[in-house]
Amino acid sequence: MFFKQFYDNHLSQASYLVGCQRTGEAMIIDPVRDLKKYIEVADREGFKITQAAETHIHADFASGIRDVAERLNANIYVSGEGDEQLSYKNMPKQTHFVKNKDIIHVGNVKLEVLHTPGHTPESISFLLTDEGGGSSIPMGLFSGDFVFVGDIGRPDLLEKSVQMEGSTEVSAKQMYQSIKSIKELPDYLQIWPGHGAGSPCGKALGAVPTSTLGYEKINNWAFSETNETKFIETLTSNQPAPPHHFAQMKKINQFGMNMYQPYQVYPSLDNQRIAFDLRSKEAFHGGHTKGTINIPYNKNFINQIGWYLDYEKSIDLIGNKSTVEQATHTLQLIGFDNVAGYRLPKSEILTQTIHSVDMTGKEEYILDVRNDEEWDKGHLDQAVNIPHGNLLNENIPFNKEDKIYVHCQSGVRSSIAVGILENKGFENIVNVREGYQDFPESLK
Repeated sequence: MFFKQFYDNHLSQASYLVGCQRTGEAMIIDPVRDLKKYIEVADREGFKITQAAETHIHADFASGIRDVAERLNANIYVSGEGDEQLSYKNMPKQTHFVKNKDIIHVGNVKLEVLHTPGHTPESISFLLTDEGGGSSIPMGLFSGDFVFVGDIGRPDLLEKSVQMEGSTEVSAKQMYQSIKSIKELPDYLQIWPGHGAGSPCGKALGAVPTSTLGYEKINNWAFSETNETKFIETLTSNQPAPPHHFAQMKKINQFGMNMYQPYQVYPSLDNQRIAFDLRSKEAFHGGHTKGTINIPYNKNFINQIGWYLDYEKSIDLIGNKSTVEQATHTLQLIGFDNVAGYRLPKSEILTQTIHSVDMTGKEEYILDVRNDEEWDKGHLDQAVNIPHGNLLNENIPFNKEDKIYVHCQSGVRSSIAVGILENKGFENIVNVREGYQDFPESLK
């Protein structure tokens, strides 16, 4: 058997290629839109990709499952479980809708479908047995967003991203039963998850790429909590707010979109479009185009820019051509094909800054852009709280000429907020560089 994990650091997402060396057939598990990396490995190893399977309708990246069917003329396998209203639509003719205990063969490799709802109603996992290698016992589980290293999938995305009221508690109860259902599987079973650290699909995902079921039984809180009420309370509390693009991902992956096609980005001829500056926050504050928004192109790029994308509108990117090309490709992995052009950095305006330790508490206009949980743990009395992801679409309750001190917890989100405030016409913004964490203790 051939096995390879592909990990995308920007999506914190894992996909897999499994092949039968006897028959030369291969299957992709949870493919992204751009199939190039799978095809290159398959060609190099002498496989033909004949199948692909998906664990659930993803909310955090654009699936490539339909692309596999159309481009490679391959059979694809998706869940036939769950709610009809939330099921896959507009699927290619090669689609097989599988349910609990169904069997899929990739040559002499067997995949048994397990219905493991909780993250979503239709979520399935794939239990792999290498029959071609002479084994009659399973080797591992492709767990998707069901079991992660150190955590399990969040149950609240349907309610928070798709506004399905009451679905969080229902999904949490399903997750409790799903965890119970796999406790009897052998400890030696490898766990091949769909995400790692940095993904918003869970609260505390580990950075190690794989695990074993035995290890998770000991170290993962979800396996040790046997009280259903406490399990649900722990699972549903303090889940981070999902970026706004999650709702679009659910729609794209349920109903489909145009097939992936890379494209070139040329110098922009329109300075009226919203523009995102890909440089570091230090470079941005040292000189930038007024009203542009600083989203550094790093491993947190998607989780940050996802708050501000309107899929009906084009954007410009600011940075060197190579970085812009990489960022454009990364945006395509969340189904955003609307980068209209790029601009080179300019030093029209320098950001006013102040060190956190120099805050006195007498500042009149303070904008706190942290999330609700951070705000509830402590804040300045005179501060106004608007989480950074809501700034573009909410009214800012200050006058344009007010001197506004903007801060977050550590300085990253306030840097984003500076550009948004400029974009909205505010003229006198001060970025509190290190954020609330370094405020004088007398102010907290």
